[in-house]
Amino acid sequence: MKKSFNILLLSIVLFGFQCEKESVNSTITPQQLVDKKQEILNYISGFSCANATSCNYIAFGSKPCGGPREYLVFPNTVNQATLESLINEYNDLDNQYNIQTGAVSDCMVVSPPNNIDCVNGVCTIIN
Repeated sequence: MKKSFNILLLSIVLFGFQCEKESVNSTITPQQLVDKKQEILNYISGFSCANATSCNYIAFGSKPCGGPREYLVFPNTVNQATLESLINEYNDLDNQYNIQTGAVSDCMVVSPPNNIDCVNGVCTIIN
């Protein structure tokens, strides 16, 4: 009886570690990144701006060397906490994908936008 109990206990412990390992090592696909970015862009597009002072920007993506891949502009009318949560999720996925694929990059620093304007109700980076 004691031997059966030990085997049962050992099985439970081993299965517990197996589930944890699978969730930690889940594979990120490029499509997941595309879908998450589109979700964020759709969220931002649901809001409009009135003028340049009603626009802001946020770092987006995760370069393998560190730092953002780009900056997204958005109207100040978005829920900042919601946007930051969505972007943090994307950045974490992007970072995991970089690690998973052994990605490399040019390691160039991407600067925040210098000039943002509100064009037809949409925050836009002006080059």
